[in-house]
Amino acid sequence: MCWYITALFLILTGCRESSGRTDSSRLRETTYGTCYKVTGVKDGDTFVLLMNGREQVVRFAHIDCPEKKQPFGNQAKQFVAGLCFGKYVRLIHYNRYDRNRRLIAEVILEDGRNLNKELVRNGLAWHFKKYSGDTAYAILETAARQQRKGLWAAENPVAPWNWRHR
Repeated sequence: MCWYITALFLILTGCRESSGRTDSSRLRETTYGTCYKVTGVKDGDTFVLLMNGREQVVRFAHIDCPEKKQPFGNQAKQFVAGLCFGKYVRLIHYNRYDRNRRLIAEVILEDGRNLNKELVRNGLAWHFKKYSGDTAYAILETAARQQRKGLWAAENPVAPWNWRHR
């Protein structure tokens, strides 16, 4: 029983100290893995963190954000930066890398929210169905479309994979 309570406490506190403050002096181990400090945000679905003393570029799994020069591209980047730049995050990944050697991952914020899903929920990313069959993302995208959030307020938003091939 004591083990169960301890595990539950670690899950609920995530990357935070028991006082509620972020531990900025070292990486923290949790039951879900190591927390990593975000050191840069390249765009809405790509950022840089420190992993094992080295910079690692991470690409968000399941989603595709608008390109920087595309409508809502800068808003997506600012949204990500506001939630994770200079902070600690946890990653859910399966050691998969894309052709650019970016680690493909879901990003869990200090408060436990999934940043990938937050982007879709707020209309700042598409569910990248070509690479993801996760129905949770499809549901979030449908809801954002219906509520005309973010990029879905535009009459005919162009998916980033189509924008890149113009």
